Amino acid sequence: MVTILLKITQRTHITILDGITHRHPEILSGVPVFIGTRVPVRSLFDYLEGGDTLEEFLHQFPSVKREQAIAVLDASLQ
Repeated sequence: MVTILLKITQRTHITILDGITHRHPEILSGVPVFIGTRVPVRSLFDYLEGGDTLEEFLHQFPSVKREQAIAVLDASLQ
């Protein structure tokens, strides 16, 4: 599967980052998720926008690696 890099724009567009996130029509109907999980990337932004910390997000979703979350956050700033 070819991964397409998109930019996160105004926190409404989700980025597909090679090796970090992916989407597949059979996984959550194609919603971008962290690789190795069924956790939608959008959930990270929902948690942070709701006032939760990265630590709280990672505690709730232990299958998401810290490095994955940080890579997505870094990409959102570019």
